Amino acid sequence: MDIFQLPNLDMLLFLVAVGFVAAFIDSVVGGGGLIALPALLLTGLSPTMVLGTNKLGGTLSSLTSTVSFLFSGKINLKLVLALFPLSFIGSGLGAYAVKQMPSEFLKPLVVVLLVVVTIYTLLKKNWGKESRYTVMTGWKKTIVALLSFAIGFYDGFFGPGTGSFLLFMFLFLGFDFVGASANAKVLNFASNVSSLLMFFLLGSVHIGYGLPLGIAMIVGALIGTQVAIRKGSRYVKPLFIVVTLLLVGKQIYDLLHTALA
Repeated sequence: MDIFQLPNLDMLLFLVAVGFVAAFIDSVVGGGGLIALPALLLTGLSPTMVLGTNKLGGTLSSLTSTVSFLFSGKINLKLVLALFPLSFIGSGLGAYAVKQMPSEFLKPLVVVLLVVVTIYTLLKKNWGKESRYTVMTGWKKTIVALLSFAIGFYDGFFGPGTGSFLLFMFLFLGFDFVGASANAKVLNFASNVSSLLMFFLLGSVHIGYGLPLGIAMIVGALIGTQVAIRKGSRYVKPLFIVVTLLLVGKQIYDLLHTALA
């Protein structure tokens, strides 16, 4: 397969539209893969090539979101720079591990965790409305470091819900929804870059499809982050809940489909 072959005009326009919408959502709360992956499967690429090509678009999207949030002053640089290498290394190991063992066994656990995240967010009415982040103590630093590595590993190994888990982690630290989203995108960028490098090494990235998708994702991420910054928590929280519920539904559907097949 020629990895530099460009899609035909119809497919090109389709990928551009899909990439924009996926990145608009993903730039704030994650979950863009719910839109981008099914679209890429329609191109006829192999599942592994689809995952790698989506990572190319996702990396460009998360880079754009990171830069946009950085200029807005919403990112805690000291914190995320300390956690960045943990997410990066974890994701690389996860992407390598998925070649050694199947990731399907994680689906039931992911459904449970996403349901817990959603219920907790719904019950905490004013959670994430205002930032209450304070300097972390030793034990909290250790827990956040382990979570950053574990979520990075999960992103490289399986992936669905990574944005939700990262955002939830920063909310738990006391950030408001916009601040949590901003910091989460930095770690998501780290895990995306790491797993993308692994997919490149494995020859599983289609440049011809990935670049048009990625360029559209840059635009979608730029607009999505600006909307989030201007509208604040009243926009980000409902979007977070909706996307997380969609992720739960998708994982339950996959489980039932596998069980009945």
